[in-house]
Amino acid sequence: MSAQTDNPETDTDWEYRPLRLPPGITRISAATQLSIHAEYSGWELSRVLLYADGTRKIWLRRKRNTPGVPNVIT
Repeated sequence: MSAQTDNPETDTDWEYRPLRLPPGITRISAATQLSIHAEYSGWELSRVLLYADGTRKIWLRRKRNTPGVPNVIT
């Protein structure tokens, strides 16, 4: 990864949204939830971390809107 994508806060072209899924969520259920975010809110998967306890930390991203264009409420 480049230095710019290591820290999502410094990337000005993208908007990031962190999510945390608990250990009891199955892989299929997690994929379904992420698909809904992608389909209806324009998010795409940026990064996933799987912890030893089964918790998943996920970063979604989407292109920032141009100034003056209202954002979709998610």
